[in-house]
Amino acid sequence: MSRRPLRIGNASGFYGDRFSALHEMLTGGPLDVLTGDYLAELTMLILGRDRLKNPDLGYAKTFLRQLEEGLGLAHERGVRIVTNAGGLHPAGLADAVRALAAKVGVPVSVAHVEGDDLTSREDGALTANAYLGGAGITACLRAGADVVITGRVTDAALVSGPAAWWFDWAPEDHDRLAGAVVAGHVLECGTQATGGNYSFFTAHDVRRPGFPLAEISEDGSAVITKHPGTGGAVTTGTVTAQLLYETQGVRYLGPDVTARLDTVRLTDDGADRVRITGVRGEHPPATLKVGVTRIGGWRNEVVFVLTGLDIEAKAGLVRSQLAETLEGVADAAWTLARTDHADADTEETASALLRLVVRDPSPDRVGRALTSTAIELALGSYPGFHVAAPPGPAQPYGVFASSSVPAAEVPHTAVLPDGTRVPIPAPAPPAALSAGPAVDAPLPARPAEPAFSASPAFEARGSGDGAPEGAGAEPRETVRAPLGALAGARSGDKGGDANVGVWARSGPAWDWLRATLTVDRFQALLPETRGLTVQRHELPNLHALNFTVTGILGDGVASGHRFDPQAKALGEWLRARHFDIPVHLLPPPEGTGP
Repeated sequence: MSRRPLRIGNASGFYGDRFSALHEMLTGGPLDVLTGDYLAELTMLILGRDRLKNPDLGYAKTFLRQLEEGLGLAHERGVRIVTNAGGLHPAGLADAVRALAAKVGVPVSVAHVEGDDLTSREDGALTANAYLGGAGITACLRAGADVVITGRVTDAALVSGPAAWWFDWAPEDHDRLAGAVVAGHVLECGTQATGGNYSFFTAHDVRRPGFPLAEISEDGSAVITKHPGTGGAVTTGTVTAQLLYETQGVRYLGPDVTARLDTVRLTDDGADRVRITGVRGEHPPATLKVGVTRIGGWRNEVVFVLTGLDIEAKAGLVRSQLAETLEGVADAAWTLARTDHADADTEETASALLRLVVRDPSPDRVGRALTSTAIELALGSYPGFHVAAPPGPAQPYGVFASSSVPAAEVPHTAVLPDGTRVPIPAPAPPAALSAGPAVDAPLPARPAEPAFSASPAFEARGSGDGAPEGAGAEPRETVRAPLGALAGARSGDKGGDANVGVWARSGPAWDWLRATLTVDRFQALLPETRGLTVQRHELPNLHALNFTVTGILGDGVASGHRFDPQAKALGEWLRARHFDIPVHLLPPPEGTGP
């Protein structure tokens, strides 16, 4: 007998997300499971530093405070809670939840998942954690746990693990698991699926978007929605944006399954409802990703404010005055942001910012001695000298790197409510299975779809600059306009790499985007990516392209390598660059449409 769909929600997309979200999700409508994602690469570094100060810490303390009221609400409503807030110490957080339950008089059973912590295997690492899958979560729920605490699992595992429990899926149910993984990827970042950080945010009221939930069916298909009456919006656009976030390639590799993003299909299913179907899954890889954080050294910065005329000369004077002081510093980077405007009517808009960032293995070389030298220039440098903030002491910065480890070597363990420890075996190699394609095997044939075809004019020009004479088609009228007039984007970080997902809002716009936005054009539009490896991946079902840029973020977000250290706005920069766009592709001006 088939089970009704699993109704699973999200109440946190990062450590520091909306505190009231857990209460809002528990009281806003029916749920079976509520998840919370608290971990990111930067979070592991923060938790690692917490653990250095106190070995009993290393978990997301915010979650425990949210449970002071939420635990009773979840118990009253029969909602299971699954979260990775355990961070580096899931057993410690599980004990803290039990103590809280006893204090507030709520009878709940608590389980946790461990085995991801590989710090002892990595010399000099602050943290080293394997990304586990959802099978440990499934085992805990099958044992009757009301609350499941994990350490570093994949974000999507918080959804795929409960789905496998709800429907009693087997490890070989790759298509179903892949569907749940895709739904989990949509939910994992909270309100990014309901209009937050959305390119076309002006089309919706996103002042306080509600958190998302998924209705997952037994075949792995799902509907993304939100509680009635909450803010924001769920549309094919908002879901597409989140699907493209922080992914690399069409194969979304995971510990339980490899989900094929090029098979995902989205359809409207009513107001604030988007259905996900067609997701195909393949066997997971034999290795697990391991995220490793280290203290990379010490950093400091000074921001000089340059106002009015002769901005370049003023910047050059400061740089020359500090040149001798910076000798011997491991890394000193200057950036001049020309935020100034000519003939400005406010002092702030007449000013540019000159930023100096210094890094060194020693805190002494980049501490107050260096920044004080910069301040000593105050009466003997450029006219109008001042800085954006007083100088401070050197601060440690972290670096992130990823490696892999055979899945069979990681002691993935479910610790059940009664204390029983259940080892979770790694998926069997593909050769040992009677079903399921190998990772590199082509997908089974589907019904034929119309092949992509650009007009001869587009095929001839390729770069979007108009068809050459004699190309075989009448050239279309073009207008210079930003790419964002017809395409959305979302970008993010993966260690030192960045991804930029771009999607078109119509079929004809997709034909143009696919033919026009090549890797060469991408790098020309975003000069900071020149000299780096850029890969382009096509997702035709989503009318989308996904670009991965290797190394643009240096050693990851915690190293502060770049002005936008997590590449959050890289996609919006791309959307602001101008193309010669065929006029017929552009949407009509507001007020002229139907």
